[in-house]
Amino acid sequence: MKAQTAAHIEEARRLFPHTKKIAYFNSASYCPFCTPVREAIVSNVDQRVAAEQDDSHDAFDVADELRGIYAKMIGATKRSVGIGLNTSHGLNIAAFGLPLKKDDEILVSDIEFPAVIYCFKAAAEARDLKMKFIKSHDHCFDIGEFEKAITKRTRVLALSYVQYFNGFKNDLKTIADICHKHNIYLVVDGIQGMGVEPINVRKFGIDVFASGCQKWMLSPQGCGFFYLSDEIREKIKPPFMSWLGVDWKMQFSDLFHYDRDYFDSAQKYEFGYYAVLNLMGMKAAAQIIQDLGIGNIRQHNHGLIDRLASYIRSNSFYQITSSMESLYRSSITTFTCKDVKGLHRELLKDKIILVNREGSIRVSVHLFNDESDIDKLIGVLEKFAKDK
Repeated sequence: MKAQTAAHIEEARRLFPHTKKIAYFNSASYCPFCTPVREAIVSNVDQRVAAEQDDSHDAFDVADELRGIYAKMIGATKRSVGIGLNTSHGLNIAAFGLPLKKDDEILVSDIEFPAVIYCFKAAAEARDLKMKFIKSHDHCFDIGEFEKAITKRTRVLALSYVQYFNGFKNDLKTIADICHKHNIYLVVDGIQGMGVEPINVRKFGIDVFASGCQKWMLSPQGCGFFYLSDEIREKIKPPFMSWLGVDWKMQFSDLFHYDRDYFDSAQKYEFGYYAVLNLMGMKAAAQIIQDLGIGNIRQHNHGLIDRLASYIRSNSFYQITSSMESLYRSSITTFTCKDVKGLHRELLKDKIILVNREGSIRVSVHLFNDESDIDKLIGVLEKFAKDK
């Protein structure tokens, strides 16, 4: 990593007050607020408390700016990106809106995050579709098993970019190529990679990409965005619609018109007025990601994980349970031992914030972490192993 970039990341760490007291490794759940996000939210609250002007149009301007920012981050056009409430917002657009017929098949992994499963399960029940599980191997999505599961009725593959419990990053380009060969729509839950793992949705050939922003994107809970490819956007027919899916040309003083056209962009599938406080926080958070660059954040995060992995490999009491291969690794790493629950309790006592997932300790490293956080974690691991 270039010295200048490293210095910028060190400066960014100072934007997060929590770093003075705790080592936070739980970005895969949600991120702590940084000072700019807090200030943006408080500023908007103060503006609404004063009530000196109609600021409702500000939200539309910020939302439009965010569509452009997120589009650039994922290699898309602004018109293909919409602002959502969470990851499930985008997943539901796909699950209920894709042009599917009775008995068409949806494939999902047997280790998938529940958001994917339940969105498509509900759609399958409502639309007389079939949902089939793809067998995983070693707690990882298996491309060979995916290919074996494909039939002439298979129309959708829905999966996560990065698996939530062990950080396994799926090879989306290879998977997308298989989907295209068999005319299968590819729907991706991107939340565990967005902001820390570079992605180009058009280059990869993804049809629908959905991501909340409360995790690696440093934003408040209850916000996110979705991407619909140009081809898919024209075919989607979701079961919900909002009056703000119509292009009013911002002329809200003359609303007695019921023949207006819907937006010819992903904005058509946004749902009503915005959670404005979240929008302001999203904008401040996105600026930090933009300034540092996702590639630089990834390099920083992986370097810290390498430091931790080096220690774990040196201590036979612990075993790494996540992939460290370049193609499949992410900013999440996991490891286990004979007393995971006891270790987790000890880590929390020492103000090291992380979680126990599926029998492993999950460490989610982000831009506000540094070597001192890793060394603090290693110190507790060393003591715990010796005591056992």
